Amino acid sequence: MINDEIGFAPNKIVRVVGEESEQIGMLAFSAALNSAYDKGLDLVLIAPQADPPVCRIMDYGKFRFERDKKEKEARKKQQIIEIKEIQLTCHIDVNDMNTKINHARRFLTEGNKVRVIVKFKGRQMSHLEVGHQLLEKFGDACTDLGTIEKRPLLEGRALTMFIAPIKQTASKTKGD
Repeated sequence: MINDEIGFAPNKIVRVVGEESEQIGMLAFSAALNSAYDKGLDLVLIAPQADPPVCRIMDYGKFRFERDKKEKEARKKQQIIEIKEIQLTCHIDVNDMNTKINHARRFLTEGNKVRVIVKFKGRQMSHLEVGHQLLEKFGDACTDLGTIEKRPLLEGRALTMFIAPIKQTASKTKGD
């Protein structure tokens, strides 16, 4: 709350802090408000639960602008990680496997996680070791770009494995 929105009685005592966080002292609310108006600034209620309440003299518009600017900058720096999915079957051919591996490598270089799924149909469920070998081979092909975050796990009729990208912030800063 700022200025007249605070709504204290004019004779209510408040602790006042200046622009550079210096202690001005205990003033009546009306005197603190007049002091802020004289400087062309705002009186902002910082700690209403304190005894006495703490108010600060500042340029509230500038404060809001700076705060919004920092929040926007923080949102810009956030990296959104997507989970890309690659589906395989037990009897995948070599060239098809290489194509899927290349897709996974591209996803990992873009900074996305990869979920690799081997689907089993019918009697293939009795040969789960084939799926484990396939996922192991797939994971080995991507070790330079990613680490296996979650080992192969059977979920229903599918084996699922997650590969997370390796953080490359150190190599980026050396290259600049």
